Amino acid sequence: MVSKLSDTLSDFANALIHSRQHVSPKRLIAPGPTLSQKLEILNAAAAAPDHGKITPWHFYEISPEGRDRLSDLFSETLIERDADATQTQIEEAKQKAFRGPLLLLATAKLNGDLDNIPAQEKLISAGCAIQNILLMANALGFGSGLSSGKALYSLKLRELFSLAEQEEPLCFITIGAISAHKPNKERPDSSTYSSIF
Repeated sequence: MVSKLSDTLSDFANALIHSRQHVSPKRLIAPGPTLSQKLEILNAAAAAPDHGKITPWHFYEISPEGRDRLSDLFSETLIERDADATQTQIEEAKQKAFRGPLLLLATAKLNGDLDNIPAQEKLISAGCAIQNILLMANALGFGSGLSSGKALYSLKLRELFSLAEQEEPLCFITIGAISAHKPNKERPDSSTYSSIF
């Protein structure tokens, strides 16, 4: 009985992990997760490895009002970087804030003075939390994608989200229904990234 359950879980985990793929935010549309599904997705992050139980990551859900403000930030930071940006480029930058029904900003809290846990452990924990979110979204039938961009690392973004000192923005996570599927990309074989010491 235990063996059958183990095989079932292994098969499910294998299917879930290998069916997950990056979906461009442009292809993520409504409907998005319901409130209960959103809680399932966010609660999945809590299963990430967390040395010291310090939860060294945070997820900010971008509200409709927040998207308006983020849209302005995207256009402002583009103009600061490129004074010759066209109106089309500026509008494209603004629209990035409105893609996908659920938009999250993931950050890592790296202040080692509080707990003496190395920054790389916190980054690993944050990465695992992000992956758990992606896998749960996939399990619920949604597509998801990660995105970054130069605006992510701007002082204006830190100010907009009132990020604490040594709280580092990692990426945006977009989740929603997939408007058009693409074939899964071939995964690398483990022999290309593992060896025996």
